[in-house]
Amino acid sequence: MKKLFTSESVTEGHPDKLCDYISDSILDAYLSKDKNARVACETVAGKNKIFITGEITSTAEVDIEKVVRDTIKEIGYDNEKTDLDYRTCEIEISLSKQSQDIALGVDKSLETKEGENIDSQGAGDQGLMFGYACNETEELMPLQIMLAHKLAKRLTEVRKQKIIDYLRPDGKVQVTIEYEEEKPVRVDTIVVSTQHNEGIDLEILKKDIKEKVINVVMPKILLDDRTKYFINPTEKFVIGGPLGDSGLTGRKIIVDTYGGYARHGGGAFSGKDATKVDRSAAYMARHIAKNIVANKYASKCEIQLSYAIGVAKPVSIYVNTYGTNTIPEEEIIKKINNKFDLTPRGIIEYLDLQKPIYKLTTNYGHFGKENLSWEKIIKF
Repeated sequence: MKKLFTSESVTEGHPDKLCDYISDSILDAYLSKDKNARVACETVAGKNKIFITGEITSTAEVDIEKVVRDTIKEIGYDNEKTDLDYRTCEIEISLSKQSQDIALGVDKSLETKEGENIDSQGAGDQGLMFGYACNETEELMPLQIMLAHKLAKRLTEVRKQKIIDYLRPDGKVQVTIEYEEEKPVRVDTIVVSTQHNEGIDLEILKKDIKEKVINVVMPKILLDDRTKYFINPTEKFVIGGPLGDSGLTGRKIIVDTYGGYARHGGGAFSGKDATKVDRSAAYMARHIAKNIVANKYASKCEIQLSYAIGVAKPVSIYVNTYGTNTIPEEEIIKKINNKFDLTPRGIIEYLDLQKPIYKLTTNYGHFGKENLSWEKIIKF
């Protein structure tokens, strides 16, 4: 039976990703000076204005406005008439400290308060987090989201390296994969929408994107004469970034994870320090799922962890191997419990999450990248 499945990715200049990147840049700026900083930073962007809000508790002093302007400049926004200008944009900052009610539960878990032998932080919020892995790619990620990320990243590379010198920062892509008997066999459709300077010939743009982006990234074995290409299907994309559409931290959570191929608990990642299990437990769930597949206990695996605010231990652990398991799922759960400390403090220490690493995660997916601790393959 044939099936089609589609995932999308966006460039770092997409207005939502701009906001994610600003939030993670602020987080890194604090962690570089104070590893125990509590950060939950949200960014809104629109019409040459940036609004920073949320809660930050830290001993560090950070020039937030400078971080914001430097980040916008790094992305390449310098024209308020078409998108945003790092030099002239208005920046409004409205931050408070973490609620004392939340801090009570994070600083000392319910188990510690009740006398259990646990010296641990509690979870910074209730919630459920999913991790996923499959053997479709060498990264043990779904094929369509990995190809979409590579296309989006290549769009940025050709812009910044001036290989295609008329592109602007905003852009998004989609990749549709055809499956036969649950196996990916070909690319059915590729969609690329990229912002560009005024006056660019559409046919030249299409030719450049096909030759210098798509053909460089896409495996030729997956392309055939039935593959469909939609390159800037609206024909004109000059007004973009926060001028074309507002941006908001945390609005691209499906892009950040598995492209819709696996479930998502609903919590965003960017701008949050690791005491927020929305981020840290999702990273841990991915680590566990990836290693279940890497150790050949299953060819695909989904993990769910759930937490209660102020409680250290997860409320539940769920494993689904979709019938691909080579050992019983009960044994897999036993291995997880024996190997991993799934308290917030245990996750933070195991994955080394108090370092300023988060700008590395913001764009082109939080999973499937080398040199991130939760992507490391282990024996267990």
